[in-house]
Amino acid sequence: MGRLPFVFGMLFLFYLVVSVSGIGANWGTQATHHLPPETVVRMLKDNGFQKVKLFDADSGTLNALGKSGIEVMVGIPNDMLATLASSTKAAEKWVEKNISTHVTGNTVNIRYVAVGNEPFLQTYNGTYLTTTFPAVQNIQFALIKAGLAKQVKVTIPLNADVYQSSTGLPSGGDFRSDIRDLMVSIVKFFNDYGGSFTVNIYPFISLYDNPNFPVEYAFFDSTSAFLTDNGNSYYNMFDANLDTLVWALQKSGYGNLPIIVGEIGWPTDGDNNANLQYAQRFNQGFMNHILTGNGSPMRSGPVDAYLFSLIDEDDKSITPGNFERHWGIFYFEGWPKYQLNLGTVNSSNLVPAKNVQYLEKKWCVMSPSASIDDPQVGPSVSYACGRSDCTSLGYGTSCGDLDARGNISYAFNSYYQRFNQLDTACKFPNLSIITKNNPTTGNCRFEIMIQPISANGEQRLVSLQMRVNLMAFVFLTFLTFL
Repeated sequence: MGRLPFVFGMLFLFYLVVSVSGIGANWGTQATHHLPPETVVRMLKDNGFQKVKLFDADSGTLNALGKSGIEVMVGIPNDMLATLASSTKAAEKWVEKNISTHVTGNTVNIRYVAVGNEPFLQTYNGTYLTTTFPAVQNIQFALIKAGLAKQVKVTIPLNADVYQSSTGLPSGGDFRSDIRDLMVSIVKFFNDYGGSFTVNIYPFISLYDNPNFPVEYAFFDSTSAFLTDNGNSYYNMFDANLDTLVWALQKSGYGNLPIIVGEIGWPTDGDNNANLQYAQRFNQGFMNHILTGNGSPMRSGPVDAYLFSLIDEDDKSITPGNFERHWGIFYFEGWPKYQLNLGTVNSSNLVPAKNVQYLEKKWCVMSPSASIDDPQVGPSVSYACGRSDCTSLGYGTSCGDLDARGNISYAFNSYYQRFNQLDTACKFPNLSIITKNNPTTGNCRFEIMIQPISANGEQRLVSLQMRVNLMAFVFLTFLTFL
């Protein structure tokens, strides 16, 4: 996910017809503990998701999706673009290994290859400007050679910062001046080969970046128009942003190119505006909006979209903000965060993952006999948070109301759970104890981690034990010299 500066009174039958195109979900895997792929696929099916967007082409994930009927968009990471751009053979090998094998052998319903992930973000300083399009071309020609070009299309998930408006209105939309020629070439290529323009749209980021951004404009339930442009009224930022892209495509000569909303969603923690209430309001509003089948003022018809995201990822970079680890509509273990009607098989309740295996019900907390004035508290908390996930702590977060002891306990437990409740992971000198009393309070969840999975779980746990022992030894040695 990158950054950008930015009723139902229908008949039930029509409601179902409109939803046939299906809502998709982004399935990210930047987590320390993963649900088994088969569990996630079952969860996708139980909730009526008909499409899934991946960020790589992991064989275990694709094998689990075999014969599921779910449409799949596989991803090529940015760090592979240079190799695929410079070698047609590399592109052909990639298609053979990651597309042909799974389409023919495992009957995976792969429909798109996403080449790169927001490669033209301005924060990348042009790193992928010269490799993305050649990689797209080589993958396209490799698909043709493999006889798969009619089924599998090529696209590039792009952040909405690739276009902008000179007037602040959708009709002023055009591609960013520094990449306009490149974007027109890419759009023409997609048009020639039946591809689509994939864009990620995030009203939350506009609110996060700009404290003066009108909050109501980010949602879908306003009864007053915020913008009027060429006779079109805009009640929400999503429509205005999407139509800015439509105008940019029109000015490039390809106004009818299909558009996919590759990512859209709202985080639930890590920021004052990232909470369960706003996330439910946004995602349900978005679903209600697209299930009408009306589209936007400039692009009528059903919207092809993938919610971001399916499951929280506790190992994502938090450089953009602490909210990055909390985009899921499900928690890390596949438990729903809030009610959400996807217009599919569920009514208003998301279906949780089944047969999830947890670790033992125990937590690492601050010892009642320990003092918060102990000089080892600061370095201990810093050490724990630096190696786990403390993004639920802080102003406006789900654990923002904890007192000092609660914050310390949360940090200790986060570290303890990440390292699979190993005894050595709860040995902060004279500060921590293991308890079987759940310290969860209010909206603040003191998590119990799920069982780790790997090809060789026993070997992984032994390796992890040695790693934690070593880190604990170094840490304790450091503290003795404070």
